Amino acid sequence: MEEEKQYWLGFSVFPGIGPVRFGLLLKFFGSAKSAWGASEKMLQSVHFPQKLIEEFISFRKHFSFAHYQQQLHENHVSVLTLDDPRYPKLLKEISDPPFLLYVKAKKSDHPINMERTIAVVGTRQMTRYGKEVVERIVSDLVLSGCTIISGMAYGIDAAAHQSAIDNAGKTVAVLGCGVDIIAPASNQPIYKKLSEEGYGAVVSEMPLGLRPGKGLFPARNRIISGLSRGVLVVEGADDSGALITARYAGDQGRDVFAVPGPITSPTSRGPAQLLRSGAILVESASDILSALGLAKSLPNGNNRKDIHKGATKEEQLLLDLLTREPLSVDMLVRGSGLTASIVAATITVLEVRDMVKSIGENTYAINYR
Repeated sequence: MEEEKQYWLGFSVFPGIGPVRFGLLLKFFGSAKSAWGASEKMLQSVHFPQKLIEEFISFRKHFSFAHYQQQLHENHVSVLTLDDPRYPKLLKEISDPPFLLYVKAKKSDHPINMERTIAVVGTRQMTRYGKEVVERIVSDLVLSGCTIISGMAYGIDAAAHQSAIDNAGKTVAVLGCGVDIIAPASNQPIYKKLSEEGYGAVVSEMPLGLRPGKGLFPARNRIISGLSRGVLVVEGADDSGALITARYAGDQGRDVFAVPGPITSPTSRGPAQLLRSGAILVESASDILSALGLAKSLPNGNNRKDIHKGATKEEQLLLDLLTREPLSVDMLVRGSGLTASIVAATITVLEVRDMVKSIGENTYAINYR
């Protein structure tokens, strides 16, 4: 690592220096190296709190650049500074972009498209409806060449990442902790796919080893929206963290999208609040693509019907019905005009071929994986 950049790295580890203060240091001293070595008196000239200056002076005495860079190497983590040409252009546009991003990813023959990015966020208490919505919309976004951005939390976040992976797409997880920390631990399979198997990347502005904390998530959320052309909220209470991400998106000049939900569900209140405030109502991926001026056609010329094409006319009939909404076997019988025995046999074949899935209570849905 070049000498100047190692000082950017050092400042990223010190907890008292964020994007705004780092920018002031660069402006005043001309370089991170000069700021790092400045005397206490010179640091006071920037008008930082005295306690912060004292903490920094103590920190730099004990910080080892060599040891920390060795940690990065051992964890296969790279860094991007704000002045690096590879730094995401969309993120650079926000008022307070991270001055350094930690990135954990495997190099791939198919690079991540960071200009066609959509954030998908929502509640940790995901319902079956929410999961179905995420799988349906994310699958089409991915097939349209979009990269999915989310926060790798329980619920909607994890479902968004997983759906992108299942559709062989790219997805980026923004963490509110160090990129070497898997949080929550239950998302280890997703973390591994992104960081080690070429399905995307895990990124953070937090230093290695920093555990997740409640106060870190708003900063994480501004990066999620900052990396994205638009933010889609799928389910969330009226105090959901997803609404914080939506507010950041609005402040950053990004489009905010929301999926309406059942009025009887508490997780519908967040999206309803956004819709009342002017968010764009979303029923399908095409609503997002149209609003952002992105091509609706899929790269390979496919569409949902081609992807889920039945081998027989009975199979296609049931697939067409299920594409609209999940249905029970009785409703499929009524809607198709087929006998109950033919519907049952056909559904069994489609389920074996992984084209439909049971969602309980004798009800089936398209499998968008």
